[in-house]
Amino acid sequence: MLTPINPTSQDAAHLRNQAERAASRFPALMAEAERIASSVVHGAHGRRRPGVAETFWEYRRHRPEDGARAVDWRRSARGDHLFVREAEWETANAAHLWRDGGANLQTGSRNLPTKSARASVCLMAVACLLVRGGERVAVLGETGRAGAGQSALEATAQALAHGPGALSAVETPDLPRYTRVVLASDFLDPIETWAVRLAGLEAQGAHCTLLRVIDPIEEDFPFTGRTRFDAASGSDQVMFGRAEEARTTYRKLWDDHGAQLTALTRRMGWRLIAHRTDRPAATAVLALYKALSEPLS
Repeated sequence: MLTPINPTSQDAAHLRNQAERAASRFPALMAEAERIASSVVHGAHGRRRPGVAETFWEYRRHRPEDGARAVDWRRSARGDHLFVREAEWETANAAHLWRDGGANLQTGSRNLPTKSARASVCLMAVACLLVRGGERVAVLGETGRAGAGQSALEATAQALAHGPGALSAVETPDLPRYTRVVLASDFLDPIETWAVRLAGLEAQGAHCTLLRVIDPIEEDFPFTGRTRFDAASGSDQVMFGRAEEARTTYRKLWDDHGAQLTALTRRMGWRLIAHRTDRPAATAVLALYKALSEPLS
């Protein structure tokens, strides 16, 4: 038999403080994103905007956030599931964003943002630019159907700041075909692992852009002397007596991984943008915005 746990007032205060600290990040991240979007918009080319014809594209499963009015009742009557009718313009003028919520993204060098914070800011800024252009945005696996306007931007930004960033959203996407998707991660897991994770998006014909967020010490490996490395999960440790002796081997492994990730995205017909957190976020935002502006092939 399970015994319910009654949290003490001290536990409740601790949880409340944690929640308040987490929530306090959002205004700062959003303010930075809006500032970046304002600086980027002057150097960005106009978006490719297909006409808003109601050309039928395909059906997809209905989601709760779609509401009853979106249901195509004629198609749904043929089976046991509810379906929504997607139009071509809705897919062409929508972007689904995803920020990896893994533990490794929570790391960062001193005096620099964490990889997670930089990824969130970059995607928020892209969302600002898209919404300003009258386009629709959503967070993959979290906010449902892409929406337009300030309310959609707010929901997207909140999810990018606080959402789980679950891998399941990437591995089992629920999207119309040929959707534009931006994925932000460090992509440090083995290439074979990422190839499997991205297979669902590739099968749907998604037009993906990958933002690889890099902390400078990951690329430069500036360590010397006796150095202990802890896994982001806290479960593993590696100790070097003279870290500098491992630098050449480490950098070769790093370069090989980057080359394999580049080859994977090229094979899929996607774009890969690498960005270090010690460089201006605006450079990454501009590159992402231009990638989203490219005509569908």
